[in-house]
Amino acid sequence: MQRLLCGGAVAVFLAAIVFVPLRASAPSGAIFTTVSDGSEVNYNIYSAKEDVYLDGGPGPGAPQGAAGLDDGVYVYQVTDPSGKTLLSTDPVACRQFTISGGIIVSTAPSTCAVPHVTGTDVDHGDQGAITVQLFPFNDTPNNGGEYKVWVTMLADYVCNDNLALVDCGAKRGGTAHGFVPRHTKTDNFKVRGTPREIDTRFRDANWDFLDGRMITWNDTLGASNNKWSYEDLALDIHHEAHVENVENGTHQITVANQAGCIVGAIYVGGVLQPKTGPQTISIVVDQNFVGDTLFLDVVCQ
Repeated sequence: MQRLLCGGAVAVFLAAIVFVPLRASAPSGAIFTTVSDGSEVNYNIYSAKEDVYLDGGPGPGAPQGAAGLDDGVYVYQVTDPSGKTLLSTDPVACRQFTISGGIIVSTAPSTCAVPHVTGTDVDHGDQGAITVQLFPFNDTPNNGGEYKVWVTMLADYVCNDNLALVDCGAKRGGTAHGFVPRHTKTDNFKVRGTPREIDTRFRDANWDFLDGRMITWNDTLGASNNKWSYEDLALDIHHEAHVENVENGTHQITVANQAGCIVGAIYVGGVLQPKTGPQTISIVVDQNFVGDTLFLDVVCQ
């Protein structure tokens, strides 16, 4: 599917500049969905729910030495993109995994009646890295076929004293089924459907692309994830830090100074923003944004 520079469709978005600090309480690194061997899927759009696996680490396109997830025990859930409807159907005790050295190395205890299927990560299999099948989970009520996977450390899960529960409660303590957004990594995926993306490209003074540069995405609920710019022609990824299958609402893209990039000018949908330097771009996505991509271009000094 062709990706479009939404210069003529910026009305779909209300883009504003706000200065918001990075969420220091979320785990480091990133989560992302893959197939069983850790390979990415074009646009994060899968043919069937059983095809979707969870992977963790620095993330696709991250430079050598980038941080993976903090070591420890985590739990996860699948919801609709609003977070209102829990779609995972098995107890939280069966939705655990352990991170060691920044990669997933084991899953929940084998006492689960039906343990989640695992795969071997093609990139780090020699280090014992695995992927975890997210199924079982129910169909999303979202008309666009969108899902959201949440990952938080077990210590931050509100109902960690009773892992036999399936659902900690839709709004218990201001959380989404026991997941505190500011302590959580999220990623969106679809089972069939069309892409909806916010993609950030980093450029040098000559407007040439720079890969291995990071943005932090805060979703509409306040959870976050890190994304890096890279190229993969087979997946139609052209030097982008891509946030895929975005839900309706306000998303924030934080661009910080980093190795190889002192942030200068930023363009949103081809429109030069009034301020330069590190900042957070707020982007409102509505129902008119269908099958398209909004590009952010960051000029590095």
